Amino acid sequence: MTSLSLGTHPPDQTGATEADLVRRVARLDLPAKVRLLTGATSWRLHPLPEIGLRSLVVSDGPAGVRGTGEIEGETSASFPAPSALAATWDVDLAARAGRLFAAEARRHGVDVVLAPVVNLQRTPVGGRHFECFAEDPLLTAQIAGSLVEHMQACGVAACVKHFVANDSETARTSYLARMSERTLREVYLAPFEHLVDRGAWTVMAAYNGLDDGQEAATATEHHGLLRGILKSEWGFDGVVMSDWLATRSAAAAANAGLDLVMPGPGGPWVDGLLDAVLAGEVSEATVDDKVLRILRLAGRVDALDGLPTGPAAEALAGDRALLRELAARSTVVLRDEGCQLPLELPATARVALIGPNAVDAFIQGGGSASVRPWHVVTPHEGLRAALPDADVVVLRGGDARRHAPDLDVTARAVDPVSGAAGLRIDLLDAAGAVLRTERHTGPWSGWLRDAGPLTAAVRIRTTVALAGRGAHWVGVGTVGRCTVRVDGRLVAHDEVVVGSEVVLDSSVNSPDDRGLLIEVDEPRSVLLEATVQNVVTDGYGSFARAALRHRPPGPSISQEIDEAVAAAVGADAVVVVVGTNDEVESEGWDRTSLRLPGRQDELVERLLDVAPDAVVVVNAGAPLVLPWFERARTVIWTWFPGQEGGHALADVLLGVTEPAGRLPWTLPATEADVPVPGAVPGIDDRVDYHEGLHVGYRSWDLLGRTPAAPFGHGLGWTTWEYDALTCWDTADGGLGLEVELRNTGPRAGHEVVQAYLEGPADGPERPVRWLAGFAVARAEPGDPATARIDVPVRALQVWDVAAHGWTLPAGPYRLRVGRSVRDLRLEQEVNR
Repeated sequence: MTSLSLGTHPPDQTGATEADLVRRVARLDLPAKVRLLTGATSWRLHPLPEIGLRSLVVSDGPAGVRGTGEIEGETSASFPAPSALAATWDVDLAARAGRLFAAEARRHGVDVVLAPVVNLQRTPVGGRHFECFAEDPLLTAQIAGSLVEHMQACGVAACVKHFVANDSETARTSYLARMSERTLREVYLAPFEHLVDRGAWTVMAAYNGLDDGQEAATATEHHGLLRGILKSEWGFDGVVMSDWLATRSAAAAANAGLDLVMPGPGGPWVDGLLDAVLAGEVSEATVDDKVLRILRLAGRVDALDGLPTGPAAEALAGDRALLRELAARSTVVLRDEGCQLPLELPATARVALIGPNAVDAFIQGGGSASVRPWHVVTPHEGLRAALPDADVVVLRGGDARRHAPDLDVTARAVDPVSGAAGLRIDLLDAAGAVLRTERHTGPWSGWLRDAGPLTAAVRIRTTVALAGRGAHWVGVGTVGRCTVRVDGRLVAHDEVVVGSEVVLDSSVNSPDDRGLLIEVDEPRSVLLEATVQNVVTDGYGSFARAALRHRPPGPSISQEIDEAVAAAVGADAVVVVVGTNDEVESEGWDRTSLRLPGRQDELVERLLDVAPDAVVVVNAGAPLVLPWFERARTVIWTWFPGQEGGHALADVLLGVTEPAGRLPWTLPATEADVPVPGAVPGIDDRVDYHEGLHVGYRSWDLLGRTPAAPFGHGLGWTTWEYDALTCWDTADGGLGLEVELRNTGPRAGHEVVQAYLEGPADGPERPVRWLAGFAVARAEPGDPATARIDVPVRALQVWDVAAHGWTLPAGPYRLRVGRSVRDLRLEQEVNR
């Protein structure tokens, strides 16, 4: 049996000392230790009752805690997306969000939340842009750090991901990110280092590889990244887990510093790691260290010696109120010509609420960040609740989605054999013989999971009632081998067998349509029959995917736009809600355009022709190019606001809560101006980080380009004067700032005071300016306020490649303070 160093780690939350954890490891034989290092299921680790360890539970969580999927119909609180939280620039709000995450995790029986994502928003086309916080490392670090610290204070672990340079989705499981050592240290590692310093308990190794000039390897096998920087240099004492199915080797990954392979069962460590230890390729001491790290995590989340005894499992009181406040406070006022906000409307006002996202609100991005919310407040419901006596007219103004809507199974589907409402489902073996037949009644999710090891395919049959005259589209969205027939007519046939890749690229979440248009002169029914592959995956279980879809006849997009324009004429207020949807922004793929989907730009232009005071609401996560931006008098950005989005929108429009958000990224005026416009890897699946240190707004400044709205921009609903700046040296070599300002507007409000640094002209390469600190101030109308900002010494330092350490270049620095990176009000020179 190998021995472990006791080290100097403090007792965990259950009172277990490091010595006690070491003794528990020593009681295990090698097969038991190796078994613990691969997940038991997609979301659970193996229990080891012989040492008092229950099964640890993990869950996706960037915008809510999804749970494990083991409970039928399990629902979750849907949070505003991480970019929305970052848009508040408020570490206190982030702390409250962290405590709510912990409460949600406890409610679901979850020990480790797979969040936050602290990768940077390097390119606006990144599919998971909305899951990240900001294009700036310091803003990302501060907001995510507060969330993690307060989540873990409640006994729930955060898993900081994806370590590192997992900044786009195209070929995300195979590309090699190439960057300079300075770029890696000063930009992309910076948020991770900060969160490790704040005490993060777990870190997730990414799919992609990294070439930093010293070593080129996948993240799960990158010795310099995991053992060298994370564990040795930073002193990280927690668990390094793989992204799901990211581990490709036994000995190489184990020796590099990976601790836990997810998901299970299966994977390269199940047999391979034990064999590698027996062959002398991996030492048993290396295995023991990994087991000790998992036990250390277990102690922190109360998973040792029985059931959890930490914080109460009940959700925090006022959780809906907090989600509503977060969504409202994060809203960014991009334009408000004439100070229209908040709207002043009579109780019986006529409000025209128009736009695809007014009808189909996009509250969360697609992929693993999505949850099944236990309720959703739409914009219509929010305005109707706030204006109970008003006449709120809701019109879509044209469909912006590519896929047909889901079929209403409860109203339009009939089992063709029994004649009862619902679907007939046959489970088929490899020869096509029926293993079992089931009837499904009630709403259909589009998924049939865990159909059994002998099931090769699933046949779904239903009779669809087509009631209206005109062209009906009927079909199925699926992946893999399939055959689709409508009334016996073959409309799709595919022999391609798929596996885990459809999960990793998210195509299973938004599968392509397979169907046809049917002209209907009088009500009739058609038989829809789809035989789809039972997809067997490594670690994700098995499933058959069949999204039954039906688009009934209706007005054309042109007719819907005309109807919307007519409704806007004479309305007391026009609110236009445009944006993206889960076909556009999702894990698994990157965007190919920054334009609004469908004909939404045309809709906005037509409405501004007749209602120039219309409030344009952009419901999207990542930047868009808005050709009508300068025409619109009032534009607000509401992100993916989560389940309370409709109430939050009403609060913003009607003066209940200030839209105090500031952009955590740059809004481009044209796609041609974007410094990193694409995400497609180059030769040999390489992604060259050619912009180096100049990520986001730093490139905009370096290139001298003018965006539609700069990083840090946001108007709120009052005005501010900046009066004085005081600066002093701090004990750690950083700077302390006090900024005196005054609320000069008519309402109480919040101001995000931002401090930027500009380096010595003769020093090493630096950005034109970079964010060094920030603070939120609040004041009543006419009152002064003082914002206090700490500028850490790291904000002044650079990474010295030759010395392999941090250094502070001497010379004069210009400290500039203001409302955004392009609206700087005060400045002072400091010398180092």
